Amino acid sequence: MNKSVILIVMAVILSNCTSEVKKQAAPPVAMTIGEPVIAETIKALKEKFGENASFRIDRGVRQAASLWRETDGTPGDFTEFCNSHFVAGEAELEALYKKLERNLEIFSGYFHKMDVLLKEPLQLDGPEPGPVDLMFGSYNAAAHLTDDFFANKIAFLTALNFPYYSLKEKTQLGEKWSRREWAYARMGDQFTSRVPAGIIQNVSETLTAADTYISGYNIFMDKLIDSTGTRLFPEGLKLITHWGLRDELKSDYAAANGLVKQRMIYEVMQRIIDQSIPQEVINKGDVYWDPFANKISRNGAEVTATPEPDKRYEVLLANFRALKQMDNFTPYSPTYITRAFEDGMEIPQEDIEKLFTELVSSPVVKEVAALISQRLGRPLEPFDIWYNGFRAAGGIPEEQLTALTTKKYPTTEAVRKDLPLIMQKLGWTPSEAQRISALVTVDASRGAGHAWGAGMKNDLAHLRTRVGSGGMDFKGYNIAVHEFGHCVEQTITMNDVDYFMLNGVPNTAFTEAVAFLFQKRDLELLGIKGNDPMKEHLMALDNFWSCYEIMGVSLVDMQVWKWLYAHPETTPAQLKEAVITIAKEVWNKYYAGVLGGNDEPLLAIYSHMIDNPLYLSNYPVGHLIDFQIEQQVTGKNMATEITHMLVQGRIIPQLWMKGAVGREITIQPTLEAAGKAVEALK
Repeated sequence: MNKSVILIVMAVILSNCTSEVKKQAAPPVAMTIGEPVIAETIKALKEKFGENASFRIDRGVRQAASLWRETDGTPGDFTEFCNSHFVAGEAELEALYKKLERNLEIFSGYFHKMDVLLKEPLQLDGPEPGPVDLMFGSYNAAAHLTDDFFANKIAFLTALNFPYYSLKEKTQLGEKWSRREWAYARMGDQFTSRVPAGIIQNVSETLTAADTYISGYNIFMDKLIDSTGTRLFPEGLKLITHWGLRDELKSDYAAANGLVKQRMIYEVMQRIIDQSIPQEVINKGDVYWDPFANKISRNGAEVTATPEPDKRYEVLLANFRALKQMDNFTPYSPTYITRAFEDGMEIPQEDIEKLFTELVSSPVVKEVAALISQRLGRPLEPFDIWYNGFRAAGGIPEEQLTALTTKKYPTTEAVRKDLPLIMQKLGWTPSEAQRISALVTVDASRGAGHAWGAGMKNDLAHLRTRVGSGGMDFKGYNIAVHEFGHCVEQTITMNDVDYFMLNGVPNTAFTEAVAFLFQKRDLELLGIKGNDPMKEHLMALDNFWSCYEIMGVSLVDMQVWKWLYAHPETTPAQLKEAVITIAKEVWNKYYAGVLGGNDEPLLAIYSHMIDNPLYLSNYPVGHLIDFQIEQQVTGKNMATEITHMLVQGRIIPQLWMKGAVGREITIQPTLEAAGKAVEALK
């Protein structure tokens, strides 16, 4: 899981802002520079600099005019500013770019470091955070940064000289752009709107509160009992929702009484979704809970249970309201849905939805499901959406794997020391492994774990993972390998990409793809090498079933946000009913005929829906990218291939994919490989 809460806030900061406002929605500010002034300014600049700069003059003046307010000066001041600050010569433009790039990196890097440090009490293992920790952790020191950039005219200087290109234009023109032209285009993305600083701060506070809510949502599994009072889970097992619950359910396919455990976890998930879960069992271990009867007891006597009062949906609704406040100030992207897909992923939402529905409705789904049912020796149940038996060494009991990981990684420091060796096992040379891993630090996470890259060159990326008092269990190790994949990507694309404005990858689906490449090799990194001749087919099926699972969740996530925009005055209780209804509808359409359970709400369990708005689509797209990359690196040095791909930096997704694997993102390789694998395993 990448740290997308912070990315959302930083994306806002680096592209907008104006004066302080109250937290309620504010009306948009009307343009103060009319068309006659714009036309006259353009004409004067073209006469001064000639037709060679015609496009940049026209685009730059109009872009700057769209951002100019009365407080910035008169129309005459605007014309004078454009005449004084437009740069026509290539050498002068490059010099301006370099100065802007250098200084933006300084701001990005040091504000990022402040954010990391202020959020440590909320995100790292330690004493429970108090109100003051939340106050500091949700404070956005950079909320007024772009406000200041407009006040001192840096934002106007940038908008005037570096044109903004729409996604459609980047798609049409980008293949012929040089690296420098791509960097200039990314500079043009920086100032396209002015969101008030108060709204930015409110977004930061709201998303931090959502992250804190989810990070502290643990279930004490050793306090779960069945109708006979029997405990199924070991002493001290505490799992975060949904990640920990899901991973435990996955591991139980190899357990002796795994099916019984899975059904209990499934019941816990149902209680979380419909909010009938007792508040007394959330992050507390002083009562026993029978999730089937939904009763709690202490010292053998039943006590009154109080359901969680729709808090889950209250948090989701708060995210929507905070992010919707930006709509009036982002004319190029007038909804958060558009900002998440067109601006964030740089793939239209409609294209994403089409990809997902084509895969989840494919006939291959039923073929793979029949194979799973055959391997399990029983009809499938809804929670088999998380079946993980296609992993080549997936039959090893988790207790044995945990015995290996706790011995190998007793502390976070032990994890950190092993990072260079992990990279060498994946194909990096010793010197490169040491150079890259030296820029990664390991922290003990309060939540399930995440990766948080640096904001400037030569700063540290943070790998956060859970390490218990007895060492890192296998679940924590598996997550740590995934997060290390993020950190390696973040470090390479920050330090080795030729332009700071191109640092990173096209979107978070790409960093997820790299993380998946690492994660699927977790057993190999422990020295467990599967010799199964069907390994390649099993990997194809594992990828396909993972896509099938997470695409349904993502479809629910997208439909929920569409519903929210259609019902902006909703209440948490109404939102809960809507989310459950949407989850049931998606299930009935694409999953009930495969996994059973008509009117099943299970797709609504994902924590990402609550604390990472519209992040979920990055996972299935990441799986598709991962599979295409896996085919590209097979038989080659993975490190060399991955590095070559990563140094392309943050160009648009489909162009990046062409440079990496020779074709755009598609479901076809995944479908074809899964179909062949089913035939081979028959």
